Amino acid sequence: MEQLDPNGKYPKTALTLRVRQVTFQGTGINAYEFTREDGGELPSFTAGAHIDLYFRDGRVRQYSLCNDPAERHHYVIAVLRDNNGRGGSLAIHERVHVQRLVAVGYPRNNFTLVDDAKRHLLIAGGIGVTPLKAMVHHLERIKAEYTLHYCAKGPESAAFREEFAPLTAKGRVVMHFDGGNPANGLNIAELLREYEEGSHLYYCGPPGFMAACKRNCEHWPAGTVHFEYFSADASPKSAMSREEIAETGDNALALGFQIKIASSGAVFTVANDKTIGEVLAEHGIEIPTSCLSGLCGSCKVRYLSGEVDHRDLVLSNDVRAEYLTVCVSRAKSPLLVLDL
Repeated sequence: MEQLDPNGKYPKTALTLRVRQVTFQGTGINAYEFTREDGGELPSFTAGAHIDLYFRDGRVRQYSLCNDPAERHHYVIAVLRDNNGRGGSLAIHERVHVQRLVAVGYPRNNFTLVDDAKRHLLIAGGIGVTPLKAMVHHLERIKAEYTLHYCAKGPESAAFREEFAPLTAKGRVVMHFDGGNPANGLNIAELLREYEEGSHLYYCGPPGFMAACKRNCEHWPAGTVHFEYFSADASPKSAMSREEIAETGDNALALGFQIKIASSGAVFTVANDKTIGEVLAEHGIEIPTSCLSGLCGSCKVRYLSGEVDHRDLVLSNDVRAEYLTVCVSRAKSPLLVLDL
């Protein structure tokens, strides 16, 4: 379990990095470069990885690393200012300036490349290009066959457009501008209609884009489709709202399911308006969490019996056979036994 600093603001294991550079990348999009104060090497990462950014008010947000994984002297993220979001992007745009020190978690990857694939098809929607950009750097270096289709409203909204220009000229990166109407952009259904043997698909973008990709690649073989949600708005709900509970009946708050702690035999009830993580914390069992939305997998816990209603967006089916995420997972059976 990570130990918090004396003020409880962020884990002691977090890296303290300095903002070296902030660059404008498109309408509402800034790129942020973080480096060590002594100029030394940073922990390595693989294409598709993300970092946690710890805010002084206790919030934690995840951002994909978009620079070349071979670069060890800096981390680069790109952030779209979202005036209707949860406040993280606004705080970064308004408060994170050059020379500021920030607390950053070690890189984690739930969106990995399959290096030995015959062909890689990458599809980015808006700011979802960030993890795919790191993949492009890696694929270029290993001389793999790939194509990145980058969907945006217009040239002014496409981050890293100048950096992509040489690859665009070679046909490795294809830009699709729809003017705000997806019907005028990339025909995802046509692109994914035919599966080519040895191909792997990777996609990331906003909820509607993700739904379109998922809907049109269901015929692709198992294990060949990889994706990452970057918005909690696209993730499942971890607990019912008061309004939803009220609609289920007067006794709904007393309903839910139970969890059993294998090591002690203690049994706790998880009501419909609570998450497993919240109930564990109430009984002194702290599980490290980060996104609280089923997007990062940092709170996964092994379970020994019971039927789980998995609501995360990162664990594979094989991993789900043994683990659940305490921030969003629920139960289909009356009892879940946790390996705690």
